[in-house]
Amino acid sequence: MSHQADARRLFDNRGYTGPQIHNQNPVHLLEKPIRDRIITSYYWQEQCFAINEATLCDRAATMSFIGGTYGQQKPSPFLCLTMKLLQLMPERDIILEYLHQQDFKYLSALAAFYVRLTFQPKDVFQTLEPLLADYRKLRRRTRDGAYALTYMDQFVDDLLTKERVCGTSLMKLPQRTILEDLGHLEIRESPLAEELEALDDEEDDLVVNGERDPRETSTPNGHEIGSLCWQCPCRPRLTFCNLAGESSFGIRPE
Repeated sequence: MSHQADARRLFDNRGYTGPQIHNQNPVHLLEKPIRDRIITSYYWQEQCFAINEATLCDRAATMSFIGGTYGQQKPSPFLCLTMKLLQLMPERDIILEYLHQQDFKYLSALAAFYVRLTFQPKDVFQTLEPLLADYRKLRRRTRDGAYALTYMDQFVDDLLTKERVCGTSLMKLPQRTILEDLGHLEIRESPLAEELEALDDEEDDLVVNGERDPRETSTPNGHEIGSLCWQCPCRPRLTFCNLAGESSFGIRPE
């Protein structure tokens, strides 16, 4: 009960004199209904009592999914540990260590979520964008209690583009192009830029040499344009393939 009373005292903004994030009490970055459910949950009272930045890693190592609330509005351990991080407010170097370690993927996801909640927009992009090349699998628990498969890069992309993730409203980020125009960020180059340029060069060589691109003379199923299509699964028998997606008799594909 004392632990719960201490938590409620932390959530009370009257007379709060501690450090602030975005000009407010850090735990208020989570919505009040979420906070109320967290402090009354079994996981918060049992697993989040008297832990610090080091022991929090042990809790995060045992997590098996990300998510917000599920079932009858039960908060996930992911949300409970997020609020504990907001209460502890670790140093930036500790958060970055959580983020970049490779042993516990859910600890990295927790750190990414904390970065999105607390960092400035410029730092959010600079810190999270390298994780768009992280393809580790994650389990996400939906509101009805079921599980869904996602990936680290998809989760990070949601953090950068959406305003609500894991049942939590996030501060709106300015568009990346605006930060680029202001000189806060450099223009981001796609990792596939070199491959796309190589493909463009190959197409240009075909045009220069007078060769036709095979994609211009055949359908997606490999049939030559205007040839009799006997086994094309997307069209009726005894019809002709063409690029318009219609048979020579004017019948739309099934």
